Amino acid sequence: MMQIEQRILIVATPSERVTRLCCIFEFLGEQCEVVSNESLLTLIEQSRFRAVVIVDDGITADSIKNIASIAPWQPLLILGESALQLSNILGQIEEPFNYPQLTELLHFCQVFGQAKREHTLTSGNQTKLFRSLVGRSEGIANVRHLINQVSGSDATVLVLGQSGTGKEVVARNIHYLSERRDGPFIPVNCGAIPPELLESELFGHEKGSFTGAISARKGRFELAEGGTLFLDEIGDMPLQMQVKLLRVLQERVFERVGGSKTIPTDVRIVAATHRDLETMITENDFREDLYYRLNVFPIEMPALSERRDDVPLLLHELVNRVFNEGRGKVRFTQRAIESLKEHNWSGNVRELSNLVERLTILYPGGLVDVNDLPHKYRYIDVPEYCVEISEEQLERDALASIFSDEEPVDIPETRFPSELPPEGVNLKDLLAELEIDMIRQALEQQDNVVARAAEMLGIRRTTLVEKMRKYGMSKE
Repeated sequence: MMQIEQRILIVATPSERVTRLCCIFEFLGEQCEVVSNESLLTLIEQSRFRAVVIVDDGITADSIKNIASIAPWQPLLILGESALQLSNILGQIEEPFNYPQLTELLHFCQVFGQAKREHTLTSGNQTKLFRSLVGRSEGIANVRHLINQVSGSDATVLVLGQSGTGKEVVARNIHYLSERRDGPFIPVNCGAIPPELLESELFGHEKGSFTGAISARKGRFELAEGGTLFLDEIGDMPLQMQVKLLRVLQERVFERVGGSKTIPTDVRIVAATHRDLETMITENDFREDLYYRLNVFPIEMPALSERRDDVPLLLHELVNRVFNEGRGKVRFTQRAIESLKEHNWSGNVRELSNLVERLTILYPGGLVDVNDLPHKYRYIDVPEYCVEISEEQLERDALASIFSDEEPVDIPETRFPSELPPEGVNLKDLLAELEIDMIRQALEQQDNVVARAAEMLGIRRTTLVEKMRKYGMSKE
């Protein structure tokens, strides 16, 4: 299991030159460790380091190439001159050592490490959680990186983004990757609770503090003790509650409604909103001091329309999630996927998830093409496939519909004799005339709605359309 370590490894035999380099790195606030060439190979297979400095004394070019090939994600620096040009050799440290050069090279290592972070293995817990943050786009990769950075601290996080982008998913990831993972995760939707009840919901109340308070009750702050409190839609919180929340965030204490006992609180706050809080501040709808208290570590969730190439991956994940819940499984043609990528997705991932569930109900175990999608998701013009039916088959369908077990149809005896006359009849013309009459009656009774007329006649809509086309009939 590979872990990222903020150490600098210096591959060399101990010497005065190496000691001077270590002293300078430590002066810059870096942790250093001198290792041998043999032990380095074991270390870089197990961990990833801030930088590896290779001192050219006694280390051959082939050995350096071997190190670079074993860990292509590991930034390397060479002390001394080297003609090697490999992708992860970021520069050479020249002597005498100087501050600007070393800080610049360390910055290169940091940028290289961020660009190559997808090669770093994560724990099983991270992998499981990050399945809900599916995507290869730069925006979602940056969100995963920010979660990794902030989860180890207790900093307050403000998750921003449109509705349906997965802000609560981010909050849950932060909680379960933090040291508070064994504590509770308590979500509160500040916009769904009436303003007069929000204070009691957050801080609890004492018995008799208001009408209906027949017993004391803990609030969400107490329930989240030792864990994470997720304040969703913080932009919908009334101004009077914003003042009380600010006091709790500053002083880490609160009182229940109707109580006088001060209760200390140890919770991590993650807030989220789809609103533009800075605009709300200018309009006096949100407190500026609370905004800066919440906005310690902002994470911006990208809209699905900004990462259209992630749609196929999200579809795969959502289909599997529905299937694992025992609700069937659908597949999508490439044309359907390309059409979905063109949609604006105003509801973002939540809208896509709802669509997958809807299609699973409509086509369980089926293959969804463009024309199977609801009309607003069709951005590719594909002719609808119709099964060609011969005239003989149409006639058999007509006979089957007449002589089925359904209720008999009243046929006027003047037009359709009950007994076969001596001169005989033209059965084909008689059946055609019967079909035309029944179709016309069904259309008239169903206000010319073809689908309902077909249902009344007990045949498929496409079959009725074919019959109308055959007889030159129209809905009018």
